[in-house]
Formats: sequence, C-alpha cells, structure tokens
Amino acid sequence: MNILRSLILVIPILCVISCDSNSKKSSIAKVAVVFQEDSLKFTKSQKVFIREVISKSEKEVRNLLPNLPDSIKVIVEAVDWDLDIVNGVTGRTETNHPPLVLVQISHNYKGGVIESVYQGIKATVFHEFHHLSRGWAIQDNKFSYGIPNAMVNEGLAVAFTEIYTGNINDVNSYPKEAGRWVKEILALPLDADYAQWVMGEHPDGRTYIGYRTGNFLVRRAMKKSGKSILELSDLMPNEIIKLAGY
Repeated sequence: MNILRSLILVIPILCVISCDSNSKKSSIAKVAVVFQEDSLKFTKSQKVFIREVISKSEKEVRNLLPNLPDSIKVIVEAVDWDLDIVNGVTGRTETNHPPLVLVQISHNYKGGVIESVYQGIKATVFHEFHHLSRGWAIQDNKFSYGIPNAMVNEGLAVAFTEIYTGNINDVNSYPKEAGRWVKEILALPLDADYAQWVMGEHPDGRTYIGYRTGNFLVRRAMKKSGKSILELSDLMPNEIIKLAGY
C-alpha cells in the first residue's frame, strides 16, 4: 500500500517535469534572424516586420517539408542593388552545417524595404529553405557537380515556391523551346560554366537558363508521373529527369 501511494504521488510529478521539458523544447526558436548592417540600416520597425515574415514563412515551410533542419540562421543585409526582377529580395543557401541562409533586401525597390519584404522575402525564404531541406548549398553541397543537378534542384525550389506562395516571377518562366534546353543541359560537360547556364546570361542572350529549364522539367515530371512537388522533392535529380521523359 505504501509503494502504491508513493507511485501515485510520484507519477504526477514526473508528468509535470516531462510536460515542462517538452514545452521548453517546442519553444526553442527554429530560425534566428541576424541583421548585417553597413552603410545601409534597417529601422526598428522594419526589423520587427522582417523577423515576423521570416518566422511565419519558416513555420509554413516546415509543415510542408518536415526534414527542414533546426536552428537555421538567416543573415539579412540591406543593399542598394537593382533587384526589381525578383521583387526586391534575393538570397542564397550558404551552408547545410550549420544551416545558413543569406538574404539581401534592396532599399531601392519601388516603395522601399517594407515593400520589398512584403513582395519578395516570403518567396525567397521558401526557395532557400527548400534548398536546405535537400542539402543544396554553396559551401557543403550534398550533390555532385554538373549543370543537370543544378537545373533540377533550382527547378524544384522555383516550382515549390510558386505553388505554395503564388509568387511568380517572369525571370523563372520557361519558353516553348524549353524541352530543347533540357537536352542541351543534359549534354553539357561537368565543367560547364555555372554562371552562363544557371544564374546568369548565356553568350547567346538567354538568361537564367537553369532556373527556367528546371521549372519546366519539374512541371513536366509532375504532369507525366502524377506526383506532387512534395513527392518529387524526396527524389534524386536523375529520377526526376527520367520521370520527365529524358
């Protein structure tokens, strides 16, 4: 009877400790936002708003991509670049370990910083966090070299962002001859120029070929296979290329 009475007293205490521990664990921030300011500064209200947008976007992405790593650091920088074609915001996934994303917000975009954040930062977070979920990073990339891998990974991030944010930029649109572009990319040598074929301007005048062709390829793979963008996001590039019929 004494043992039973002791257990009755101890169990609720253990429950309280466990519940309190879980509560503390769930309250730990999954994303830390740090502002890097040089000549251009953010106001206090701008910082609050930017943090809110990034935090809310992180939660939305995590619900869609549960394998998104914890403890993501986002460094936000104010710049004077012309970023009109991407709604005033750009970014890059720097490392997987630790998870680090850099975001640049243009002070020169239309109505200013807040307008940039409202229009572009959610899309940038969705795009870059999709990269983190797959391990597509600049410094410690989990994928091998080659423009085809870049085409698929960028295409997945573009399609994912467009589908779940509704933010569509002309810079990521693909032309009717995109199928021919896919074949061009698949025939490239491993040391093909990344800037020309993925994120810059090709000598023939085409721009952002990897992003645009990747968007086409992923959409085609979705249509032919019946798989969702989330299902495709679990696959390797060569599997997605095959699902698209190449």
